[in-house]
Amino acid sequence: MKNLKILIFLILVNVSAFAQKEELKEAQANYSKGKLQEAAAILKKIEYLIINAPDEVKTDYFFTKGNVHKELATKNIDAAANFTIASSAFQDVLLYENESRNYKYAFKASSALKEMKSKLVDGAYKDYKEGKFKESADKSYEVYLFDKKDTLNLYNAATSSLTAKDYNASIKYFEELKKINYSGKGMIFYATNKKTKEEEAFTSMSARELSVREGLYEKPRNIFPPSKKEEILTSLGYSYLERNDFCNAEKYYEEGLQTNEKCMDCYINLVYVKIQEKKQIVDQMAALGNSTKEMQEYDILDAKKDEVIKSAIPYLKKALTIEPKNESAMKSLLGIYRSLNMTNEYNSLKSSM
Repeated sequence: MKNLKILIFLILVNVSAFAQKEELKEAQANYSKGKLQEAAAILKKIEYLIINAPDEVKTDYFFTKGNVHKELATKNIDAAANFTIASSAFQDVLLYENESRNYKYAFKASSALKEMKSKLVDGAYKDYKEGKFKESADKSYEVYLFDKKDTLNLYNAATSSLTAKDYNASIKYFEELKKINYSGKGMIFYATNKKTKEEEAFTSMSARELSVREGLYEKPRNIFPPSKKEEILTSLGYSYLERNDFCNAEKYYEEGLQTNEKCMDCYINLVYVKIQEKKQIVDQMAALGNSTKEMQEYDILDAKKDEVIKSAIPYLKKALTIEPKNESAMKSLLGIYRSLNMTNEYNSLKSSM
């Protein structure tokens, strides 16, 4: 009986392996005919069987899967998601071939990965230029996941998300930039397009030199951009502000001031945070009734409200030392002095305007 069970098991394994190969051939045939969706569906159906397949079948499967999803992405069918699937599949090809030391698809898989990265970068740039900021952000982030050493793509994803007003995504990406201590340091290679007369940035010095040698560009120059740390902090502050998360907004604007004590955006937006906190307290006061307990609570909140708005004064004074004629800061400070009955301070500032 034991031998019979073993025999049945071996028969089932062989039948399963045969079915895998046949369905894989069917998927490959559909891919060759350009029937990409059909090929992807077959590959999805047999995916769970591949775990226990021989290494040769695994590499055939993942190489086919990579090609199918790469082609779907190239045809702009859910490009970011399909590039991710394709990238993962090609990386699996390299993994299994390294383990087996049988390099059948390694070169083609590596070439496909490089090509996909290039297409995603180009696609992200094209989307941004066309005003498709969310699509650009998605593609830039996929490139970053594909090659985490190239952190510029994470920065591009963050700034594109902010432009798209996708604040959940911008917070995610800017938080990640902060976590990896991104500063944006590194040389940027510029040259002037002879045809358009506009200066353009190149991805590398060699790419620029090639264009200059071809006679398409002139006036090459290199620059070191300023650190992006302040921008990351203020962008986080702004993103949280737009989500009405005043606690985190205040935290990042304060941190921004530690990076640059002359950050006007930080001072002005910290004042805005205090005004919003005051409004929340006023709403709490308005919701109270006339009981003794509630009237006592009202007095506590009233004092707290004044302290909150008073805490905005140093920010405005500092802003005015940086920009003495900043009309917005002056008007805000006058409004606070008036609301707190600070008559002398109000008259003094008014007379200086």
